[in-house]
Amino acid sequence: MGWRMSLTVLVTGASGFVGSHLTRALVEAGHTVRAMTRHPENYDGAGEAVAGDVSDPASLDAALEGVDAAYYLVHSLDSEDFEEKDAAAARNFAAAAERARLQRIVYLGGLGVEGEELSAHLRSRRQVERLLAEGTVPVTVLRAAIVVGHGSISWEITRQLVEHLPAMVVPQWATTKTQPIALRDVIRYLVGVLEPAAALGRTFEVGGPEVLTYAQMMQRVARIHLGRPMPMLAVPLLTPRLSSHWLAFVTDVDKQTSRNLIDSMSNEVVVKDDSIRAVVPGEPMRYDDAVREAFEQRRAALTDAEPAPSA
Repeated sequence: MGWRMSLTVLVTGASGFVGSHLTRALVEAGHTVRAMTRHPENYDGAGEAVAGDVSDPASLDAALEGVDAAYYLVHSLDSEDFEEKDAAAARNFAAAAERARLQRIVYLGGLGVEGEELSAHLRSRRQVERLLAEGTVPVTVLRAAIVVGHGSISWEITRQLVEHLPAMVVPQWATTKTQPIALRDVIRYLVGVLEPAAALGRTFEVGGPEVLTYAQMMQRVARIHLGRPMPMLAVPLLTPRLSSHWLAFVTDVDKQTSRNLIDSMSNEVVVKDDSIRAVVPGEPMRYDDAVREAFEQRRAALTDAEPAPSA
């Protein structure tokens, strides 16, 4: 094995879906990790909890002091004005990173073709990319579609629809193509771009080896998880607003988040450039295997959450 550099790394959104797994992977890779959270007293994940809030510029200076690099994993899909909130947060963080003289920022954004009319969600992701890059700190961007893993909102929508419905009348967005990626591979890529000079300031597209429609994804989950097919009929009458009401009724994902995600499902999100493989080699996991692993993660999480038997 070659010699690896140990860096001091800040992870924003450390208690979130991707952040909680990333902090653990970075610690395992030998880095010193600061897990930024608004409530460090409640943090029980990997690394050292530090107080910080991207909406509070003053809090970022202390969190970033002595840090070499930072991961930016902050999004606010659960509010109507999420575009304004995310833009302000990105400006705050870019300015603080510049003051702290960071070596690089790594940002996880979303796939989607620039020339197309992107949804508000994907448009916001691109705006955050640009705002982070306006400072002097180089930004490495990974663009991904659906991340398959326990805790992902998009994955939870898929899982719960399959579990709660024997058949579905689905909107037109269910026929849109996407390129899902396993949580394991997202973490591998995020850790993999931290040190190489070849990743500095570049944008990479990441995805699994298969391009699927949302309908195909749900049908595959039904066969793997329940051992049965899932009949579907696509109709053009279910608007994004109606779809968000429907999802909020069938799943436990809130209506505003559902609406913002559904708007993005009309955009095709597939990898057009696989240059990430030259920087972070390795074959990504196939969708069926990623689904099985997501269910294993869920079983493990539910087991951990069970109360200990009383004496």
